[in-house]
Amino acid sequence: MSRLRALALAAIALVLASCAKEPDVTQITVQRIFGECRSAGAGARNPDGECEIINGLLDQFQRENPDIRLKVNIAAWPGYDQLSAQFAAGDPPDLVTMHMSAISDYQSRGLIEPMGPGLESAGVDPAAFTRAAREGVTKNGQVWGLPFDNWAPLWHINLNQFRQAGLVRDGQPVLPTSADELLAQARQFRAATGKPYLVQAMANETASYTRNLYTWLMTQDAAFFPDPKHIKLATPEAHRIVALFKQMYDENLTTKDQDYPAATSGFMNGDGGVYLVGTWMIGTFEAESHTPGRPLSGGYAVVPYPRLFGTRDTAFVDGHAWVVPHRDRTPQQRAAVYRLVKFLADHDYDWSRTGHLPAMQAVIDSPRFKALPHRQAIAPLATIGQTLPPQVQRQFAIQDIIGDEMASAITGRKPIDTALADAERRVNDLLFHLL
Repeated sequence: MSRLRALALAAIALVLASCAKEPDVTQITVQRIFGECRSAGAGARNPDGECEIINGLLDQFQRENPDIRLKVNIAAWPGYDQLSAQFAAGDPPDLVTMHMSAISDYQSRGLIEPMGPGLESAGVDPAAFTRAAREGVTKNGQVWGLPFDNWAPLWHINLNQFRQAGLVRDGQPVLPTSADELLAQARQFRAATGKPYLVQAMANETASYTRNLYTWLMTQDAAFFPDPKHIKLATPEAHRIVALFKQMYDENLTTKDQDYPAATSGFMNGDGGVYLVGTWMIGTFEAESHTPGRPLSGGYAVVPYPRLFGTRDTAFVDGHAWVVPHRDRTPQQRAAVYRLVKFLADHDYDWSRTGHLPAMQAVIDSPRFKALPHRQAIAPLATIGQTLPPQVQRQFAIQDIIGDEMASAITGRKPIDTALADAERRVNDLLFHLL
């Protein structure tokens, strides 16, 4: 009898459980870059790495919002081949990381939504963004993304070698203020250390050439995009920049024939004095400076590019943003997307630990951000940093064309003026044939 009673009670419990209302869970798809790091052993993890921080933030959001389920796709950098295929299949993600320089490509084709109304509903005010971040996501008076950061190429400096070359004063690196001064200091550095002054990724990494050109054209106040469909590069302003880098190359004042991994490891191994690379490497090099016996031990500094040309203090910047692709969504999904957007905006400081500049002015101004290593040195970029005109499309392709032609000029395969004229012609042809 007790067995029959137990079976009856179990049956009643099963019926009651089946009648209980399942909790409402809304699923949204988030697509990001920044790599995969969950498989790394604990000892290999970098707590300030892009991958580790974004994983931690999305995990935290999931814990704090059990009524939302995040399906996270990890796209190979920069992510646009995968995203374009998803648009073609009619199944884009709900929220995706996008470089500010790529927003115009998708916005102009109606593939992403303006985010102003959604940001307002979530309590995110674009007036709170830094100037550089706000300009990077704004086009035709509308906001097309939540800025997550700004990044810029920087001068990462081996202070130990600078001391050896007599280029440190009051603990700070002595920086050139003109092209002639750069050449003089680079020659002094080479004579004292036997090493090239610059470390550059020059093989299969032509983007850095273009970013150098953009920054020093901006300091000369050169309107090199007179309108969104034309570029102007066959100019004295561009010639003097390329001529400087060719002179550095010809005099062996820079490393040569290194790709990105080789240049990065080379700088850490003491192969040269200044590595031209972005904000994302600050944490790695800072860790090296605290490792006894390493070339950067007790001797690492990082600064924005010095102004070698012109009279304007500015620098080329890009940045990462979160954008919302056009697709059918339920009201619950839309609300979930903007709840995550608000969470990411609120945790902008956490992301700034990567080395990238915060997108929120309040974070830039905060004591905890200023207390992070080297942040006060680079913080001005949030104010003086400048993106390309937001209406310019195909900025990644343009970057590759210009870098390819600059490499030809710097290594002597083409005369400088020919290379610049060819770059101008190729970019204008690309922009003319945009659909």
